[in-house]
Amino acid sequence: NLLTDEILEFISTSRSFVHHFHVPLQSGCDNTLRAMKRRYNTDGYRARIDKIKSLMSDACIGADVIVGFPTESDSDFNETREFIKSLPLSYLHVFTYSERENTPAAQMEISVPHTIRSERSKILHMVGEEKRTAFYREHIGTIRPVLWESDIKDGYITGFTDNYIKVKH
Repeated sequence: NLLTDEILEFISTSRSFVHHFHVPLQSGCDNTLRAMKRRYNTDGYRARIDKIKSLMSDACIGADVIVGFPTESDSDFNETREFIKSLPLSYLHVFTYSERENTPAAQMEISVPHTIRSERSKILHMVGEEKRTAFYREHIGTIRPVLWESDIKDGYITGFTDNYIKVKH
């Protein structure tokens, strides 16, 4: 909600900011987002991602996703998976829901079995790898600034480009 058009436009023209965004999604299903009490929906999320890409087509965009929230049905999960597939995301951080005492979610009657949570996590990890591979392939042959982050090891040094692609030289 804080990533406004004005901020994105400023970043897109600034030489001080890199084109790497991490925009938490949590779920690609509006029913689940409401149950999580998130203050956004999938239409708003898509609009933010589309705005980033329209201003910075080279931008790397990552997202956090939680699988197995107590109210997440098979249909809700499939909606999340398809929503993620439809977005120009570059990578995912997938988290499996775990109960935390004294939270509203822990008091919910519906619960997703751990085996199903694990299977959903595996599925979204695969989607995330597909997204990462596609993003890397888009940039093969490009030349970008790199922030070198390691000492030379085995004759190589590693770092990240300004749009968060890990490189080794």
